[in-house]
Amino acid sequence: MDLQWSTEERAFRDEVRQFLDDKLTAELRRAGRLMTSVYAEHDASMAWQAILHERGWAAPAWPVEYGGCDWSLTQHYIFSRESVLAGAPSLSPMGIRMVAHAIIAYGTEAQKNYFLPRILTGEVFFCQGYSEPEAGSDLAALSMAAIADGDDLVCTGSKIWTTHAAEANWMFALVRTSRMEKKQQGITFVLIDMTSPGIEIRPLVMTSGEQIQNQVFFDEVRVPKANVVGEIDSGWTVAKYLLEFERGGGAVAPALQVAAEEIGAAAQHQPGPGGGRLADDQAFARKLADARIRAEVLEILEYRVLAAAAGGRNPGAASSMLKILGTELSQALTELALEAAGPWGRAYQPHVTAPGGPIAEFVPPADGYHTGEPWQAVAPLRYFNDRAGSIYAGSNEIQRNILAKAALGL
Repeated sequence: MDLQWSTEERAFRDEVRQFLDDKLTAELRRAGRLMTSVYAEHDASMAWQAILHERGWAAPAWPVEYGGCDWSLTQHYIFSRESVLAGAPSLSPMGIRMVAHAIIAYGTEAQKNYFLPRILTGEVFFCQGYSEPEAGSDLAALSMAAIADGDDLVCTGSKIWTTHAAEANWMFALVRTSRMEKKQQGITFVLIDMTSPGIEIRPLVMTSGEQIQNQVFFDEVRVPKANVVGEIDSGWTVAKYLLEFERGGGAVAPALQVAAEEIGAAAQHQPGPGGGRLADDQAFARKLADARIRAEVLEILEYRVLAAAAGGRNPGAASSMLKILGTELSQALTELALEAAGPWGRAYQPHVTAPGGPIAEFVPPADGYHTGEPWQAVAPLRYFNDRAGSIYAGSNEIQRNILAKAALGL
C-alpha cells in the first residue's frame, strides 16, 4: 500500500482545496465548526448542497449518468477528507448517500427519473423509517403493517428515532406486507409521501434538548404500490444493500484528528486539577495521546480499506471494524472535550451552537450573552448526542458479532 498521493491526486486535492476556499462562506464554516451532532444545521446543510450541486459534486458516488463524478476511490477519499478539514457542514445522508443508491439499483425508471434529480436539488428530502418501538437492533422484528388494497398498500403502525421527519417530505421505510417462516421475509421497501393523510409526527426531545429525532405514526396511510422499490416481500434485500452505504464511505479519521488537535490546543489554556494547565495533567495527557494514536490507526485502516476497494477486493468485515473504532473514538473525544471545557461546559447555552434541529423550551438571552468560548457550549451537546454513535447503523455489539464470525470463525 502506497501512502503517498500521485501527482494527479495531489493536483485534484489542490483543486478541491481551492473550491472549498472559494465557496465556504463564514456562515457555512460556522455551521460546520459548531455542529452538535453528525447532522449540520438544516438550512446550512441545504445551502451547501446547492453549492455542491452547481459544481456537480453533490453526489460524487452516484453513477455518472445520474449526476455522479467519474472519480477514483482515492479521489472520493480526498474530497471527503478535505471537506472535513475545511470545516464544511455535512449533508443529510438519507437521500444522497442512502436511498438514492437503493433507487438506482432496484428502482423503476419512473422512480429514478422522478426522485434522483430532485434529491440532488433538495426538492425531495428523505427521512428513514426503519426502527420501531419493538424493532431496533433486531430490525427484522418490525411489525408496521402494509395491507394490499387495489393499487395501494394501506400502512398502519409507527416508526421511531426518525431523524428530520419534520423537515422531510418523503420517507423510505420498511413495512410488513406478509408473515412468513423467516422474519426477514415478507418485508417491503417503500417510499412514502410525508404529506399523505394519516401521518402524525411527534418530536422526541434528546438529552441535548434538540428535536432531531421523532416518532412517526401511520393511521391507514395509503401508499401507491408504484412506490415500492424492488419487489413486494423482498425489501430485506434492498435494505441490506442500502446498509452498505450507511456504514461505509467518507473519511472519518480526519474529523477525529481535528477534534483531538482542538482539544489539545484548548487544554493549553484551561486550568488543570492541580492548579496548573490541563495540558500538563498526566492523566488527561495520557487520554489525549491515546485518542491521537487511535485516530492515526483509524486513518491507516481507512487507507487499507481504500486500497482493497481500489484493487477490486471486498473489504469484508473491515467496515464493521471501522464503524466500531470510529464511533467509540468519537465518544472518547467528546468526553475529553467536556473535560477540557471545565465549568463553562456545564452551562446550557445552545444559542451559541449550530444544532441539527430545533431546541425545545429554551429562550436564549436577548443580548446573546454566553460564558466561555463557543466550543465550550458545543462540548456538552456533542457529548450527549454522541452517546448514540455506538448504536446507529447497527449497534457495535452486532458489529463485534459480525467480526467474530467473519474474521475469527466463531
